[in-house]
Amino acid sequence: MRILTYNVNGIRAAVTKGFPDWLKSVEADIVCIQETKAQPDQIPSELFEEMGFNVYIHSAVKKGYSGVIILSKPEPLHIEYGIGIEKYDREGRIIRVDFKDFSVMSVYHPSGSSGDERQAFKMEWLHDFNNYIGKLRKEIPNLIISGDYNICHKPIDIHDPIRNAKNSGFLPEEREWIGKFIDSGFIDSFRYLNQEPHHYTWWSYRANARSKNLGWRIDYNMVAEMLKDKIKRSVILPQAKHSDHCPVVLEMDS
Repeated sequence: MRILTYNVNGIRAAVTKGFPDWLKSVEADIVCIQETKAQPDQIPSELFEEMGFNVYIHSAVKKGYSGVIILSKPEPLHIEYGIGIEKYDREGRIIRVDFKDFSVMSVYHPSGSSGDERQAFKMEWLHDFNNYIGKLRKEIPNLIISGDYNICHKPIDIHDPIRNAKNSGFLPEEREWIGKFIDSGFIDSFRYLNQEPHHYTWWSYRANARSKNLGWRIDYNMVAEMLKDKIKRSVILPQAKHSDHCPVVLEMDS
């Protein structure tokens, strides 16, 4: 089973850059997409349905902002939109599909880079998200939570940890949160199998950061610890250039 997560930074823009043809080539079973920046009627669902995907969309109320999608070839037993907290759900940040033996979530954690107000919102979100997942795991222990976490965990996950130590996405309190989240029973599947440096999933559009590989690893496939033995492969695909992010693939025994 191949699961892919990808912040496309605008689904309509990604489509014009060849995203559908690229998606055909990777032969994913489940695709978690973040930052669609589109309403449901602006998303070319028919393109994905022609590939054999069921399409599930959770858009933000605000047009051109946030939004998540799950594309799934296997048909889920249940689809859950949001987490039941209006200030988050109106931003279209979570969608989940449930199968018999596991569930997959596409999540788009807020960014705090625009200022103190959004950083405070991000920290509130992280607290409430953690509580939500803690309760959900009692019902659904076999969770795979894929998406853009907007946090680098360790210095190995960012090109310049010293200069970025006071920037949103690498703040001590954010790093502490993601460390505790992992320790609560999740596997950072890429780092579980890959210990080498210089693997990133996001690059600034400024200063030729991507060509110089001056990036951040902020996109994850987090796997419930009890599924650890089913993790077979995890790889970042920086050659896919439909966005300022790139996809991360997780392969598991089904």
